[in-house]
Amino acid sequence: MRTKTLKKNTINVVTLGCSKNVYDSEVLMGQLRANNKTVVHEEEGNIVVINTCGFIANAKEESVNTILEYVQKKEDGMVDKVFVTGCLSERYKPDLQKEIPNVDQYFGTTELPGLLKALGADYKHELIGERHTTTPKNYAYLKIAEGCDRPCSFCAIPIMRGKHRSTPIEDLVTEAEKLAAKGVKELILIAQDLTYYGLDLYKKRALAELLKELVKVEGIEWIRLHYAFPTGFPMEVLEVMKQEEKICNYIDIPLQHISDPILKSMRRGTTMEKTNRLLHEFRKAVPEMAIRTTLITGYPGESDADFNTLKEWVREMRFERLGCFTYSHEENTHAYNLTDDVPEDIKMQRANEIMEIQSQISWELNQEKIGKIFRVLIDRKEGGYYVGRTEFDSPDVDNEVLINSEDGYLRTGEFYNVKIHAAEDFDLYGTVEA
Repeated sequence: MRTKTLKKNTINVVTLGCSKNVYDSEVLMGQLRANNKTVVHEEEGNIVVINTCGFIANAKEESVNTILEYVQKKEDGMVDKVFVTGCLSERYKPDLQKEIPNVDQYFGTTELPGLLKALGADYKHELIGERHTTTPKNYAYLKIAEGCDRPCSFCAIPIMRGKHRSTPIEDLVTEAEKLAAKGVKELILIAQDLTYYGLDLYKKRALAELLKELVKVEGIEWIRLHYAFPTGFPMEVLEVMKQEEKICNYIDIPLQHISDPILKSMRRGTTMEKTNRLLHEFRKAVPEMAIRTTLITGYPGESDADFNTLKEWVREMRFERLGCFTYSHEENTHAYNLTDDVPEDIKMQRANEIMEIQSQISWELNQEKIGKIFRVLIDRKEGGYYVGRTEFDSPDVDNEVLINSEDGYLRTGEFYNVKIHAAEDFDLYGTVEA
């Protein structure tokens, strides 16, 4: 049956999951455009590529539902072909092929050349840093490494992404230069583990050296660090952060839990004492740093005592930014051998309790910002407000600064000095200073 869509020979890339998937989709789209293919992102096209997530139960469910949605569109004659790539496809390809056979072809996370060939394109090795960015023009993700060597018991990422592989510094600088030439002003460094960067290539942790090279890129004004691991953190990074204005006083360091028995079972390689010492070092070295972390509730064996320890610690540490997830029992992980013994409603109740505590902390910290002036990068206009962020906030997950659009015209992608006049739990309201 011929498709009813008007956009013939158009490849629609649909992205699910985390920022690493966003990056991978952008690389795919860059390759397709270099092959003179018409490609769109989450719009209409008669050929669909779904970049899936397979991390936890909710993400897997969303990915499967999206595949089923497009397979139905194919059966209804609305699209011609459906291809599936990404983490879910890497992890469950045989099952997917059996359960959803109407997909034209499945590809894993390392099969980009094969996917391109199926789409009638050639993989071009010379395209270092060539991407079709899908984020607002002022910021972009820069993936500095792929895979992970950590043995965390709850995590399936090594199954889907393989061992840690760093990208050479010179290639990352080239990519940053190309992004800057497009108008990107903020680089958000991502990897499964930033702190491991360089060990495979340079036989040492080289994140600090990478940062020293990236700050030289003209046009880049902010560099933000995401997904650092608490064990083996290269402390020289803090010195670079302190010395270089371009590096945001911000770090995303997922700590997952703080009760020693849970940390041991999670195979995190650290303890409450070591974690607290590290956080103290962070705040001592860069007092104004905003620390973002993520936590897991309902891990197997998490007792009331373990959870109370976690709650009290969150109150005590007063993280600037915090997210909380419920444990997902993932096959082929070490924790899958444990009994998933915390009921789902208790997992969710505990996560909500943590976020209630954090909401109050965030409100209190935001009240301290009233009357102060911050440098704000404008991301977009939404409703009656321009929406921007300070250096202490990452897109989509952190606080936003709202500026009444009736007060005057602002350019998205530009920096302004903004005085805060009101604050809520997760939003700040301000006016631009002349």
